[in-house]
Amino acid sequence: MKKTILVTGGAGYIGSITILELIRNTDFEIISVDNFLNSSSKTFQRIKKISGKEIINYQIDLRDLENLKEVFENHKIDGIIHFAALKSVPESVAKPHWYYDNNLNSQLNIMKCCELYYIKNLIFSSSCSVYGEVQNLPVDENTPLSEVKCPYAHTKKIGEEMLVFWANQSKVNTIALRYFNPVGADPSGLLGEDPRNTPTNLVPVITGSAIGNLPPVKVFGSDYPTRDGSCIRDYVHVNDIADAHIKALIYLFEKKNHELFDIINLGTGSGVTVLEMIHSFIKVTGEKLNYILAERREGDVAQIYSNPQKAKDLLNWVPKYDVNQMMETAWKWQIYLKNDL
Repeated sequence: MKKTILVTGGAGYIGSITILELIRNTDFEIISVDNFLNSSSKTFQRIKKISGKEIINYQIDLRDLENLKEVFENHKIDGIIHFAALKSVPESVAKPHWYYDNNLNSQLNIMKCCELYYIKNLIFSSSCSVYGEVQNLPVDENTPLSEVKCPYAHTKKIGEEMLVFWANQSKVNTIALRYFNPVGADPSGLLGEDPRNTPTNLVPVITGSAIGNLPPVKVFGSDYPTRDGSCIRDYVHVNDIADAHIKALIYLFEKKNHELFDIINLGTGSGVTVLEMIHSFIKVTGEKLNYILAERREGDVAQIYSNPQKAKDLLNWVPKYDVNQMMETAWKWQIYLKNDL
């Protein structure tokens, strides 16, 4: 019997790419929940255009438990990949109450439904931001968590702590995937990051500026203790991130886990500066890009990159895309978006 997977935030950036990769690489039935708060219903039209598959989406707010229960009443869910969350660092600094309400109460209702409907497999979308300002690099899963820099990161840290106690009590197999910086778009060029609000992540800001939709790119901070003064991050292609979620879910289905709750980093293991990302874009696209050096941004850490060995050992996960491919696919998607009015 086919397994049915619930993807929350299925119209979002990583959620939609994960649905596409699930279609390509598994025979699972897929159900989505997304209220289009920061995404578009057009996402599902794009998924159908690429894959030929129609995805059932429930347009509900996960904070509404009674509406959420209907999804579980209508489908026998075998596993959940929980992406749905607000994720902007500067927005979380400006609206902390909104982030705590949305991210934590949505997660709490997913946990309640796992208990009510006997779902025993959950993948939680976490973030490397839970590490805060680390003393030693690269970061592995045993790196101590320091003080987080923004409410968004705090919601992920609290979310993980909720899951630690809950997974052991409820006997739900749970993996928190702490990923670093997802970038790029599906190689088809037909699906990628398309937020309703003005993008704040680096790559869509770069492509949006290059195509004329956004002002010059601001490099927040040019005096960090890094090789060129700009922040260092571990950028991972979104299709690689999606692949890891599928591998993690199958890992749980095959009962390979020894712990009810586990944490796995998703990164390439290489740090790239903001300026290096900009130069990669210019190199692979041949486009001009205006950028300016600006003041540091509240909530940013100077540098962070991963040790991805655990993901390789447990999930047999190795990223396939390099920085230039990240930029090539992101630009291809941006051009498609411009024409898809």
